[in-house]
Amino acid sequence: MLELARVFNEAKADTAILAQLPKLPEVGIDFVCFDAEDWGTPQWANVPDDSDSWALGAQHWANTFAAGSHDYNYSYGILLDMVGGEGAKFYEEYMSLQHASSIVSLVWASAEQIGYGSLFPKQNGGAITDDHIPVNEVAGIPCIDIIPYYPDCPQSSFGPTWHTINDTMEHISRSTLKAVGQTMAYVLSGQ
Repeated sequence: MLELARVFNEAKADTAILAQLPKLPEVGIDFVCFDAEDWGTPQWANVPDDSDSWALGAQHWANTFAAGSHDYNYSYGILLDMVGGEGAKFYEEYMSLQHASSIVSLVWASAEQIGYGSLFPKQNGGAITDDHIPVNEVAGIPCIDIIPYYPDCPQSSFGPTWHTINDTMEHISRSTLKAVGQTMAYVLSGQ
């Protein structure tokens, strides 16, 4: 996210960077960092499910936006969650398809067009309770979740290092980050 912000900002003045992008976005782009996404009641707890205990920062942001304390509108949102893992692939998340299928189609087609289709399979990746839910359901902004799905991983469908002591920087993949970043730059530049 920070690299995308840096590239778009520097591209305004640097013709070498500008030449690498199809074109600069002609709209504003907000980069929002949510907090307390994983605060929720875990599925293994012996208590009733409480879906409102998840994505607390996104809930607050969405409620504030829905209350009308703004003078702008959003066309759509893209949630980037754990997009740098080794071996990550980004399947089409179910709730994203329900709320913003056209944005899913745009992103996955863009990844395919610029050579990253193998990392963005056009297959179901399941339903995820994540920050995009309140953005869609409370703020009314079509928002998708780009999140890895490891269908054959015995440790977790989020990958072998998720929520372990091995979830460290050496398990971040530069090539995965590059693929997601370039896909986002392509999408955001209006192609």
